[in-house]
Amino acid sequence: MFRSTRAPRPSADMPPLDPLARYLDDTLDIANVPDYPDAMNGVQLANIGDIERIACAVDVSTSTIEGALSAGAKLLIVHHGMFWDGAAPITGARHRRLWSLVTHDVAVYSAHLPLDIHPTFGNNALLARRLGVQPTGGFVRFKTIDVGLSGESDVPTATLAATMSALAIENGGQLVATPFDVGRITRRWGICTGAGASSSTLKEAEERGLDTLIVGEGPHHTAVEARELGIVVLYGGHYATETLGVRAIADSLAARFGLTSTFIAAPTGL
Repeated sequence: MFRSTRAPRPSADMPPLDPLARYLDDTLDIANVPDYPDAMNGVQLANIGDIERIACAVDVSTSTIEGALSAGAKLLIVHHGMFWDGAAPITGARHRRLWSLVTHDVAVYSAHLPLDIHPTFGNNALLARRLGVQPTGGFVRFKTIDVGLSGESDVPTATLAATMSALAIENGGQLVATPFDVGRITRRWGICTGAGASSSTLKEAEERGLDTLIVGEGPHHTAVEARELGIVVLYGGHYATETLGVRAIADSLAARFGLTSTFIAAPTGL
């Protein structure tokens, strides 16, 4: 399943990978954003030819690669790249994925935390916008950056839950929420897409006086801990909450260079 958008092409010449990668590197500040070692942000696999069509997806997988090939894309932009499990033999499914990319001359560009924290194209900023809340600070400290966002509001928690539920359903998932009263109002919230719920993020939420935590997923014990702390957690799905950034940055790249952009949907159910 995929969606295509096309912007007017400024010239008849199709760009190679290098200027597209430079635009992404500069826009997302790839060189200066810390991340996990296996994230390996930036170009993970180069290609040779020019690029007219690009595709984007949350993950590198057989299905997203097949979707990119069906769309005629020569660049696949992802949030979770090719090397999450570290160095490993190139055999089995790993070999088949790499073979498909190389033989069809498809480049892969990955942006993990740089795409989470960006103020315009970031997953957290886009989720806050969709929820209709205004960030005033950061949340979830990692080294020198705040991965998530926080702010104040006067919104019924049920309204936030309904919006998160719609996002989850759109992406093949389902909202899970810790119990809350129907008339409850969210006054102070924190957002961290993906695997945003953990003991450490709950501790930070408590210290910051947050009453609602909006995340992708988290282990079972976080729901137990949250109730003890009086914090409601809305789990919208790891996949669903991280579809926002790749779509936005790919559309921006397409508009900048006059390319066709296609989103490859491959819901994980999580």
